[in-house]
Amino acid sequence: MASIPLRLRDHAYDIHIGPGVRRSLAEVVGRLGAARAVVVSARPPEWVPDTGVETLLLPARDGEQAKTLGTVERLCGEFVRFGLTRSDVVVSCGGGTTTDMVGLAAALYHRGVAVVHLPTSLLAQVDASVGGKTAVNLPAGKNLVGAYWQPSAVLCDTDYLSTLPPREMLNGYGEIARCHFIGAPNLRALPPADQIAASVALKARIVEADERDTGLRHILNYGHTLGHALEKATGFALRHGEAVAVGTVFAGRLAGALGRIDEARVAEHRDVVRSYGLPAALPAETGTESGTGTADLVRLMGHDKKAVSGLTFVLDGPKGAELVEDAPPEVVTRVLDGMPRVPLAELVGAAAPVTATSDTARS
Repeated sequence: MASIPLRLRDHAYDIHIGPGVRRSLAEVVGRLGAARAVVVSARPPEWVPDTGVETLLLPARDGEQAKTLGTVERLCGEFVRFGLTRSDVVVSCGGGTTTDMVGLAAALYHRGVAVVHLPTSLLAQVDASVGGKTAVNLPAGKNLVGAYWQPSAVLCDTDYLSTLPPREMLNGYGEIARCHFIGAPNLRALPPADQIAASVALKARIVEADERDTGLRHILNYGHTLGHALEKATGFALRHGEAVAVGTVFAGRLAGALGRIDEARVAEHRDVVRSYGLPAALPAETGTESGTGTADLVRLMGHDKKAVSGLTFVLDGPKGAELVEDAPPEVVTRVLDGMPRVPLAELVGAAAPVTATSDTARS
């Protein structure tokens, strides 16, 4: 088991990674002094560990469609009916969308109640469950309503990964692949638990330096500006990690077009993404009013939460990854137009997970 500390000025917690770590939940809840717990789970009851206290188990569904203010309101209503107080605890058990919406519900209920995350997908373990960002979607875009609310503990039980289908493992590798360009290169050869630990350690150090996303933390959004736009444009048929992978390739191309990196580094973006078996092309234009054409994607990227004025991206450069504001729309358009396009059906789950992790990815 690996334990990675995350230490902030007024809050500290540990991220535990390894087989069976979910069974320490009762110990964690005991240290918090909670008398009651609400467990919101997108997994079967047998995958939910004992909390050691009086518990309400609420079923949930992973998926962006459920990540709404309406879901958060319903959860808070259940908290009230159960009699949850500010001294109690909420537990999430599911993928990244579940940790996001449960974290936001915990942040809002009684202006903040403790939350513990049990991320069950690779994507949630390497990224979504760590760092305290919680959010839900609006019709206009992804993660537009949220709050910062740090968990009291994160239990990344790698046994959960054995339940995932190959495409869901691939989804998590989108976040691992982008780590190559923000401070954790060459993770592909490592076993899954070490990949998770390296990704989490990188994120923990960045969050410690910039909890509220005022500077350095922006680099964690590498590949996400186009990634979020692609998720929205495809009705979330393209999953988060898949979309971030395409966004990472685009970020390399845009950085090259702006003269920030050379052609070899541009090609490295494509090669790293492909080495994980992830998609590197845009989906073919749908021809609908709000489809995946270049103009549609530019419009959606304008709604990105990082943007203050103009189009904003995290891009590689001489000093490494950094936030670049007011990217020229004509350059962004030209780079998008220059990317290969394939039918969405060929992008969605078409590739196989990398060989080194195929055993873990078995459904």
